[in-house]
Amino acid sequence: MTRFLFAVIISLMSMTATAKSIVVLGDSISAGYGIEVSQGWVALLQQKLDQQGTGHIIHNESISGDTTAGGLARIDAALTLHKPAVVIVELGANDGLRGLPPTLIKNNLAGIIQLARQNGAKVLLLSMKIPPNYGKRYIDLFYTIYPQLATELGIPYVPFIMEDVALTQDMMQQDGLHPNAKGQPVIADKVWPQLLPLLK
Repeated sequence: MTRFLFAVIISLMSMTATAKSIVVLGDSISAGYGIEVSQGWVALLQQKLDQQGTGHIIHNESISGDTTAGGLARIDAALTLHKPAVVIVELGANDGLRGLPPTLIKNNLAGIIQLARQNGAKVLLLSMKIPPNYGKRYIDLFYTIYPQLATELGIPYVPFIMEDVALTQDMMQQDGLHPNAKGQPVIADKVWPQLLPLLK
């Protein structure tokens, strides 16, 4: 009987941890490239969660330079380790910068989303864009990946998370690709309204 009760307690603890865990699977935009990690939008999102008293803990599994293929290769490990209730996916920009086929990018993202859902997690997809020098046709194909996946798989998505940041010079680092500390709260504010309903 003692062992049985112990097993029940462990199971309940595991369920509680699962219900309160969020994984961010992203690239440099989520990893806090070029700034203090504590200034990044993921850390600011954690602050919002703490202020709301939700008890959720964000596990930032973001790696600078990562691609959708990289995310697909490591999502299983993140799901096993953290057992998240929600997975926030912010990937694709590095694929686009390399000119990879949009169909490949879409398939990789779909694979990540499906694996997360198979493990009981809700998914929030964050949209990215690439610079205009890649040509209108490629850019259009790239950007439509995100709303298409949201519709086809029935998940929420956030339109280009740097919409109000990328063209604002004092919110961007010198490389013109990564937001600085001033841009991070703007990104967090775009993600927050879409994340909140998934926590219920």
